[in-house]
Amino acid sequence: MLKTDPMKHDNSDSLLISDLIQQKRVAHQRLLERYGPMLFRLVLRIVGRQEDAEEVYQDVFFKALSNIKTYDQRQASLATWLSHIAYHESLNFVRRTKPVIVSINETDMTLEDVDMLDENLQSEENIRLMEQALDQLPPHEQALLTMFYYDNLSLSDIAYVTGSIPSTVGSRLSRIRKKLYKIIKTS
Repeated sequence: MLKTDPMKHDNSDSLLISDLIQQKRVAHQRLLERYGPMLFRLVLRIVGRQEDAEEVYQDVFFKALSNIKTYDQRQASLATWLSHIAYHESLNFVRRTKPVIVSINETDMTLEDVDMLDENLQSEENIRLMEQALDQLPPHEQALLTMFYYDNLSLSDIAYVTGSIPSTVGSRLSRIRKKLYKIIKTS
């Protein structure tokens, strides 16, 4: 999977933010081009359906543009701040529209099993199994994996996005990997 570094735009983000505050149309387009794919991937992973994701995605950018004056660079990068908005807008949508998903019991797994899962996910077949297993996870767990593995966000950034602390995010990711292993193992 190709990882991109959402923080690579820090130098030009200050100018972008200034242009967004001044409501320049070209800045809206640059914001969409720069952060749109990452945010849409996060929203789609949580929401699940393309049509719903498109709706939530629009809400994310509307909310971001409406609140750009409140953005504080000292708290988080622009990518992290936008991810925070996307994460919460997506979860709010899911809470309004979808039933609760029952989690899988992961108590009979060892850390060695989880390590083996990481090592075995190289073939195309294993990647397909992983994607199917991801679809069985609750949306908030899918979002954590998406942010960490696809968007390459740090534990600190994910903690900011989710309103948590880095050690909690690390623990959650560990439990989610165990769930994925159990799902794949029983497939």
